[in-house]
Amino acid sequence: MATPSAGLGLKPKHFRDAAACPAAGLWFEVHPENYLCDGGPRLAGLTAVREVHPLSLHGVGLSLAGDEPPDRAHLKALRRLADRFEPFLVSEHLAWSRRGGAYHPDLLPFPRTMSALVRITDNVDAMQTALGRRVLIENPSLYLDLRGHEMSEIEFLSELVRRTGCGLLLDVNNVFVSCANLGGDAEAYLDAVPAEAVGEIHLAGHERDARPRSPLLIDTHGAPVAPEVWALYRRLVHRIGSRPTLIERDDELPQFPKLMAERDIADAVLQSLAPHPDREIAHACAQ
Repeated sequence: MATPSAGLGLKPKHFRDAAACPAAGLWFEVHPENYLCDGGPRLAGLTAVREVHPLSLHGVGLSLAGDEPPDRAHLKALRRLADRFEPFLVSEHLAWSRRGGAYHPDLLPFPRTMSALVRITDNVDAMQTALGRRVLIENPSLYLDLRGHEMSEIEFLSELVRRTGCGLLLDVNNVFVSCANLGGDAEAYLDAVPAEAVGEIHLAGHERDARPRSPLLIDTHGAPVAPEVWALYRRLVHRIGSRPTLIERDDELPQFPKLMAERDIADAVLQSLAPHPDREIAHACAQ
């Protein structure tokens, strides 16, 4: 089996660069909500990229942690998009953004209770049934320690995986930001993640809150991946093995070559873990 490779979050300004890039193993991820349409230049640009490179879909609008079921029309449109572009991965966030017909432009937190687990299990099951495939659920970035938690985030995610058969999209930057903001241990968090559940890894940049004396780190996706996050990433993949890894950049977009340079760092880490034929032969001869 080929070693998993690294990809980039795709924005329309980079459609031409992406379609023309010959890098081996390169893949791209998009937010499907930007492409739930019947035509137009944006869909045409994504089609051109898909003719050359694999795609993954990373949803932001299903509100799986909300107290309402996922929107049926949204699920149907997502299924049509997935059938058209055949992504190798589909993912969503462990967060909520919709209630009573009102949509909030953010991924909001919730108390990790048993009742929330039952509700989110139902919502993830509904998503997987509608798409006819396993999906990955991403850990959030947190800024406030809500009251009422009945389990840790790792316990909650692990039980969600057990109940639904979903996988995890492990965002290393989110782990770093949440632990910095709430006083957790990022290394201990990553060491506790069930390796077999991780289907994808995200890497992104963060920045300090601009307000005076604020201690918060903000998951902006508007800066390069921080050295501390790179170190955590290397620690993680050396424990769990190579996984498809994405460089996320949603703001302050640099030119495509700069994004590719970050992507190439992650890809080099993944390829360094690939089995080497000479080593395999030597191991077999020693048996």
